[in-house]
Amino acid sequence: MHDHAASTLHDELRHLLRDRGLRATSARLAVLVQLHDRGAPMTHDEVMDAVGRGAIDKATVYRILADLARENVLVRMDLGDHVWRYELRDPCRDVADEHAHFLCDACGKVVCLPGWQLRPPGGDLPTALKGADLTFRASGRCGDCGEA
Repeated sequence: MHDHAASTLHDELRHLLRDRGLRATSARLAVLVQLHDRGAPMTHDEVMDAVGRGAIDKATVYRILADLARENVLVRMDLGDHVWRYELRDPCRDVADEHAHFLCDACGKVVCLPGWQLRPPGGDLPTALKGADLTFRASGRCGDCGEA
């Protein structure tokens, strides 16, 4: 039985890589499928677990994540907890490239907050911040962790 949705996704991801002059290797596709399916930022360890430890070696996954971030296929972010996370710039999702995230202080779960917009009073950023790379996040305890 042929899974049309998986085939279409693989075709789109191959096209995405080739548009950036990258080879569509099975390891790159495996990483991208996991990031696509999660739909939220993932750490290196989360990617390793999702792909299946032993399926791709640790160094290869690091290299893939770094290469894809450098080629602007992924967004690399630190949400304030000194852990690098990677998120697919995914045209299939209804999420703007630049959006805020919620980080649960208890379990580490990350949730995209695409509907949030932060605007300075009057609409203009201070001159010192124009062109700056700004990252916004909300933190606290998610609904699964509740109040402690």
